[in-house]
Amino acid sequence: MPFLFVAGRLYGPDAVGRYALAVVVIELGALIATLGLKRGLALALAKAEDAQQEIRTVWDALLLALIAGLIIGGFLFAIPQVMFPDGVTDGFDRWFALTIIPISLSDVALAALAYRRNIKASVTARAIIEPWTISVAVLVYYYVARDDGLTLAYMTALTAAMIASLVPMLRSYGLPRGWRPHLGRVAVMARRNAPLAGAETIEWGTRNVDRFILGMVFEPRIVGIYYMAQQISSIPQKLKSSFDPILGPVITQSLAKNDRAAIAQQVRQVGFWIMSAQAIVALMGSIPGEAVMGLIGPQFVAGTAALAFLLWGEVLATQGAVSEAALVYMARHFNLAISIFMLGFQIALSFALIHAIRALGYPVNYQAAGPAIALLLSLTMTSLIKAGVLRRMLGARVLAWRWSFLAAIAASVLVGTFFTWLPKRLEWAELLFGEPALVGAFLFVVWRYAFKPEDRTLFKKLPGAGTEPITA
Repeated sequence: MPFLFVAGRLYGPDAVGRYALAVVVIELGALIATLGLKRGLALALAKAEDAQQEIRTVWDALLLALIAGLIIGGFLFAIPQVMFPDGVTDGFDRWFALTIIPISLSDVALAALAYRRNIKASVTARAIIEPWTISVAVLVYYYVARDDGLTLAYMTALTAAMIASLVPMLRSYGLPRGWRPHLGRVAVMARRNAPLAGAETIEWGTRNVDRFILGMVFEPRIVGIYYMAQQISSIPQKLKSSFDPILGPVITQSLAKNDRAAIAQQVRQVGFWIMSAQAIVALMGSIPGEAVMGLIGPQFVAGTAALAFLLWGEVLATQGAVSEAALVYMARHFNLAISIFMLGFQIALSFALIHAIRALGYPVNYQAAGPAIALLLSLTMTSLIKAGVLRRMLGARVLAWRWSFLAAIAASVLVGTFFTWLPKRLEWAELLFGEPALVGAFLFVVWRYAFKPEDRTLFKKLPGAGTEPITA
């Protein structure tokens, strides 16, 4: 949030839009460079016979990510117009491509640590080092290299996150004894992870293809406004991804025991936790939406509608995301086929909604909300489809939905709406007092009516739960 505030207030929507289009290319390149290792590495490590084989497997994965990162980064370095379609400057635009390497290495290192239940390293790198580095750097670079400030801040933050990932990985695994780079062995790992890589790429594309579409149809200023709404809405998505490092290994271990009932229970319970946490963020962002976007800058208030659709899209996507955590191991090709089909549906619907809203005579900011609406509908349908497939495979209910969840949302909406009726001059009170009040209403109803005994046991850290919760 400090980064978004500084970027919005100092750099403006045009510069942010140009940066947003470049970052989407870098993130795609980095995702391809990891070749599904964020999930696939846990499966490979589970097959290791001893500690030394685990260490060699991790170093094979790092080598694979480095080679892929160099290839993709080198391509973008040679053709920087892919990242900056509006024109390349004489500054650091070309070197921005090399950011792919630290991202991919960091992802692999954190996946290796997650297998050994070290989640602290992921929190430190992704939730402390990276966001605070980019927030401080973007302010410093504004006075040192203003034209390249956003991209330089991004490069600095991701490099710092890589160091914060590799250091604990080395402490945990150490250097391998007798390990030699072996391209044939690395190629086998890449081939085995291809379906996982495809699923991750499609999932990423679902969240980011809207930026591509907006860049094709609108000027950078509109992309910049939408990007800010998208970044705020990514907070619920990060809440989901914070469970990935622990959920993946737990599911693979349950699969090894062929305990399908345990997998279904894990999907249901974790899905509800994630959905509840995401709903809090969605309520905090959508009810006082104009005030939230206004914090970034008055020019960004036009993205309020897009923000609301994006936030609730993430909530509705939770069921599909946790179901996919099991499907990528149980039916990886079928899961990939579903994702590809739904991504195509989302793209087609995005263009259709943009043109339909334009034909109805609505202004540009409403037209730009078309891809956000398409994302919400696509994520909802994908969740229902993948949950249905997983239920049939496990022979047990997997839906995380609890009807008392609706009552919690309703209570929060009532409280939050009351604060939006305050006069414009008291908008600060809407955020300062309204946000805690609506969160309190939601948590009270969830704790009182939605939580089951096993949920209460986990959060109170008391023994004797009827169903053993997932622990890290």
